[in-house]
Amino acid sequence: MSLLPKGLWPVMITPFKPNNQIDIDGLERLTNMYLDAGSNGMFANCLSSEMYQLTTDERLLLTSSVVKFCDGKVPVVATGTFNRGGASNIDFIKKIYDTGINAVILITSMLVEPDENDDVLKSRLEDIMNATENIPLGVYECPVPYKRLLSTEMLKWMASTGRFVYHKDTSCNSISLERKSNAIKDTNFGLYNADTATALDSLESGARGISPISANFYPEPYSYLLNEFFANGRTKKLNQLHAILTMMDRVTHTFYPFSAKLFLQKRGLKIETNSRIPTDMLTNVDTIRFNALMDSFKVISEIYDIKSVI
Repeated sequence: MSLLPKGLWPVMITPFKPNNQIDIDGLERLTNMYLDAGSNGMFANCLSSEMYQLTTDERLLLTSSVVKFCDGKVPVVATGTFNRGGASNIDFIKKIYDTGINAVILITSMLVEPDENDDVLKSRLEDIMNATENIPLGVYECPVPYKRLLSTEMLKWMASTGRFVYHKDTSCNSISLERKSNAIKDTNFGLYNADTATALDSLESGARGISPISANFYPEPYSYLLNEFFANGRTKKLNQLHAILTMMDRVTHTFYPFSAKLFLQKRGLKIETNSRIPTDMLTNVDTIRFNALMDSFKVISEIYDIKSVI
């Protein structure tokens, strides 16, 4: 299985039209924004994409469109599991792989119940591998329907099979990230950290990249952070940028993913703010915080000479 590139892998949001249908034109503009910002890969049909609110046909349409818009510039991965197992699971994995993606992502909490142990998870993963020939696979510790973190032993076994190339980690724990990175070191199984606060720690431990939701608001400083780290390591200047991004990250998690669409719209990207996930109205203080987030983004762009792509 091919090694996926290091760097920024946005967990893509889904633009909708005012009638809440997928906005393909908006998706093209969004994909180009990620590419122009220096993204190294795309995670389509993920939780940020509102994948649980999409139909099967919409998941395939969304993913095939992203593959088309990326046009081979960067690899694309997408979620392929939406039930515990069975023929329908295998069928969809094959269908979404046929869209042209580079790997199909398996949701850990979709494969086993909370009270089922790693032996059950391993058995179901083996069933998938046996039924999907040589399709490259990945795993995602998605927090919905519940967060199922992977053990270092499970990751080591996955790496040994040669079938897994992508792991989106949501442990948000520097020690755990270090152990997991060591478990899959020198294999084609790459770890991509979802968490901004532990981003530099994980990169120092050997993570191949990051996939934070804040990159859906402002991918440019994350690309800058990664490029600087891979070029010069963890400098004082980079620590300072990381500290600011960590504080900004606390705001982006509220009203998400509506908030990301609103932020990008205010930046000038032509998309609607529609979301299929019910969202409360922003209060006055929420609006003040999001305005401060925009100001903070502009300040760090000036300080670090980061060019805005919108």
